[in-house]
Amino acid sequence: MDGAMLARLGAVIFVAIAGTAAVLEMSREDKAPVPSPSRTVQAERDPLRDEQRRCQQLGETAAQDPACLKVWAQTRDRFLGRPATTEGR
Repeated sequence: MDGAMLARLGAVIFVAIAGTAAVLEMSREDKAPVPSPSRTVQAERDPLRDEQRRCQQLGETAAQDPACLKVWAQTRDRFLGRPATTEGR
């Protein structure tokens, strides 16, 4: 077998495998994804998030607002996984 014949045979085998893979992929049935329960749990209103929005709308004046400083501390604690503390805040 010479090199050209071997190359043609390799190309034919490659095309056959690629065609088979394409047909198998197209014949698979797509199943609708099941909604995760975490998305439905978060449907409740989060008061901390509402306060964050209020502080965001205040702009630079929020840096001197004691309520916004408290909200940012609570947000930081929640993000870092620290237990909620009420002392000194």
